[in-house]
Amino acid sequence: MFDFETALSGIDYKVRRLIDQNNELKAEIARLTEANEALRETIKNQEETINQKNQETNILKLRNTLVQKGDSAEIKLKINQLIRNIDKSLSLLTQIND
Repeated sequence: MFDFETALSGIDYKVRRLIDQNNELKAEIARLTEANEALRETIKNQEETINQKNQETNILKLRNTLVQKGDSAEIKLKINQLIRNIDKSLSLLTQIND
C-alpha cells in the first residue's frame, strides 16, 4: 500500500507541476501576443512614414525638374508618375487597414 500511495503522490506532484507550467506558458503567450501587436503597430507607423517621405521626395524631385526644365511633356510625365505612386501607396494602405 505504501508504494501505491507514493506513486499516487508522485503523479499528483507531476500533474500540479504540469498545470503550473501550462499556466506559465499561457501567460508567456499572452505577453508575446501583446508584444507582437505592438511591433505590428510600429511597423505600420514606420511604413506610413516611409510612404510620406517617398511622396515628399517625389514632390521635391518634381519641383527640381520644373525649376531646371520647362519642358511641359516631361512635366506631365512626372506628374502622372507621381499620381500613380500616390495611388499605389493609397492602395497599399487600404490593404493594410483591411
